[in-house]
Amino acid sequence: MTSRRFLLLLLLVASPAEAQVCGGASATVASDGRALGHLPYGDVAPGDLVTAPPGVAIRGTCRLRPEAMAALQRLLAAAAGDPKVEGQLYALSCHRSIESQEATFCKPRAEATDGDRSISVAPPGHSEHGTGYALDFTVRPADGCRDAEACMAAKPAFRWLRENAPRFGFELSFPPGNAQHVKWEPWHWRWVGTSAHEPGAARARFIFARARREFPADPAIVDPPPPPPVVSAPPPPPPPAAPVESKKGRKKRQAKE
Repeated sequence: MTSRRFLLLLLLVASPAEAQVCGGASATVASDGRALGHLPYGDVAPGDLVTAPPGVAIRGTCRLRPEAMAALQRLLAAAAGDPKVEGQLYALSCHRSIESQEATFCKPRAEATDGDRSISVAPPGHSEHGTGYALDFTVRPADGCRDAEACMAAKPAFRWLRENAPRFGFELSFPPGNAQHVKWEPWHWRWVGTSAHEPGAARARFIFARARREFPADPAIVDPPPPPPVVSAPPPPPPPAAPVESKKGRKKRQAKE
């Protein structure tokens, strides 16, 4: 290989990958796979999603993986029967395709740059919504609090979620002061199951393994420690072996007899 070809190959290998964002622009993908601080998640196959029945979403269509959808319906039913919620919880935004995430990320807003946008919205291909395990909640009546705003944290519905969502396998992805430097999102929760043995939970936990390890949720699903190993009592020692009588000893014994 000539030195020129080697240099070209070296440049190709060293060049960072890029993620497409808005208006044909691109964002550098770091060596750890993150784009604008967000981990890569891609998009779930549409056939792996189910549609929520009427009354689950505040508007539009809510689609999630079956295990997450079943847990969401149980959570909403529990919230509907608890006066502490002081309102009605709904799903605001569930699965988003890469195209839908691009539209959300690139929507005109006060933030001027992609870096500014990424504090509150993940770039396409790097959103937990693409997994089919994450959703945004909202509450009605809104009482002047717009959807997907920090004011939700002051609502009784959010306090109810903090206390009860983990019982249904949901954890808060972006708590205040998170190490991922994403804006606190009291409305955004991901499903990982109440335990690793729950159907579907192993896959969800595999997808979110790095996020859960490096950028912990709060509240988070914490598995109980494994039980201590059972230490069985050692077996009793074998009985002492009978002494072996020598030929000389046997002759002496026989002579005495």
